[in-house]
Amino acid sequence: MSIRSQLALLAFAAVCLPLAAVVGFGFVMLGVHDAKLVAVALASMLAAVAAALLVGRQILRPLDELRAASVRLAAGDLSARASESGPRELLEVGVSFNEMASNLEHLFDARRELVAWASHDLRTPLAALRAMVEALEDGLAQPADYLPAIRAQTELLEGLVEDLFELARIDSGALALELRASSLAELVRSCLDALGPDAHAQGVRLESRVTGDTVVSVAPDKVQRVLLNLVANAVRHAPRHGEVAVVVEPGADHVVVAVEDDGDGLAPGTSERMFDRFWRDDHSRTRASGGSGLGLAIAQGLVHAHGGTIWAENRSGGGARVAFTLPLS
Repeated sequence: MSIRSQLALLAFAAVCLPLAAVVGFGFVMLGVHDAKLVAVALASMLAAVAAALLVGRQILRPLDELRAASVRLAAGDLSARASESGPRELLEVGVSFNEMASNLEHLFDARRELVAWASHDLRTPLAALRAMVEALEDGLAQPADYLPAIRAQTELLEGLVEDLFELARIDSGALALELRASSLAELVRSCLDALGPDAHAQGVRLESRVTGDTVVSVAPDKVQRVLLNLVANAVRHAPRHGEVAVVVEPGADHVVVAVEDDGDGLAPGTSERMFDRFWRDDHSRTRASGGSGLGLAIAQGLVHAHGGTIWAENRSGGGARVAFTLPLS
């Protein structure tokens, strides 16, 4: 039974019961058998039903619009929106529905963009590998000539696939964190040792500024990956003979870990977009960024999974600073 019919029955019952009592009292106790009384009772019943139907129509109009919008959304029209009008309760439902639809549209747009960018980035190394294989098949080169390049392109593909897999786990909420008490000083030292040769080759000096031995409850491999992403990114963009420093600043209930460089800093608007996936535009730097464009997005997801925040800003003395927080043990 529809809501409109239920409202009509409710109004009919609400009017009929008191009128029946009044008419029955008149018939039994007062001996009144006036046709006018019956006519008034019938007219009251009809008026109540008509009023219920009218009110029901006003109530159900935004509900019908909401139902139509939900049908369009279910059919794949992500631009479908409900009317934000009517009674307060339906207004709140309409607002919630529109927020849900907007989130779905944003999610699908992000997925489409991810697939497009991933396809583009996968196509480049695959094309290079195919060209080298065809050259070998045609006898235009010897295997030893292309082995280093094939290895480099294979490692590039492997890194991109691993980044996409990690990003998918973050998006789906399937990321498992094995938390344990870890020394931030040890994590920073391990990161700088791993990136030391690459930084030395580019003429960049690495430095750690860690006060004390701060212990945090984290998944050490995930925090290590965040540090590797941030430091490697800073080394790529630092000027030759520049410096990249990892600074650890303990607070009352959290610790701030910052990666600082002495380069040209961030251009306006860069700090809001640099954590977007596949975003590589970096006009404030002196060198091309390279990489898959997923490192900072993955770092953001891993920091959020630990309950922390991450941001980027320019340093007052010049250069850029990317910092994130972690809860203390």
